[in-house]
Amino acid sequence: MLALGVIFVLSHQGGSAAGQYTFTVGQPGPGATAPAIQLPSTAGGTFDLAALRGKTVLLYFQEGLTCQPCWDQLKDIDQSLGQFHALGIDSVVSITTDPLNTLQQKVADESINLPVLSDTNLAVSTAYNANQYGMMGSSRDGHTFILVGPDGRIKWRADYGGPPNYTMFVPISNLIADLRQGLAGSTAG
Repeated sequence: MLALGVIFVLSHQGGSAAGQYTFTVGQPGPGATAPAIQLPSTAGGTFDLAALRGKTVLLYFQEGLTCQPCWDQLKDIDQSLGQFHALGIDSVVSITTDPLNTLQQKVADESINLPVLSDTNLAVSTAYNANQYGMMGSSRDGHTFILVGPDGRIKWRADYGGPPNYTMFVPISNLIADLRQGLAGSTAG
């Protein structure tokens, strides 16, 4: 039992090194114009990415209700927003393919404050190719982060959920380190 506890703690702490968790950079990638997003939100109404022009938005595509590590990731992000704001990120939203009513229940159960968007027909997920990096084939998103700059262009992208590792949880320290490294090398936006 102690050994399992140690493994859990070590796997969820991670280091703060960029690149410790491998990822692919899918398309559309840095420099590309971010495809439009208009989806129902657990925060109420319709989320419209175009309405946030002038702000930096981190999109987190995830597998949804069947992936508890994805929800653990979202809870960690929610609790660490100050670190994301320190990088100049104004908003964080999550996108998954589950119906809005079940997402609203899950967000309430997990005490998550960040908006989760419902993309039941995979239109946005397909536009971003986020459904190409998961364990469930193309029917669900993987574990993809896309940073959209104030000008509507993609500044950074990391698809952690693809083969061979299918990573469904990245410790905040590593995610921040990868973001910081990506932004330092970014020429977009």
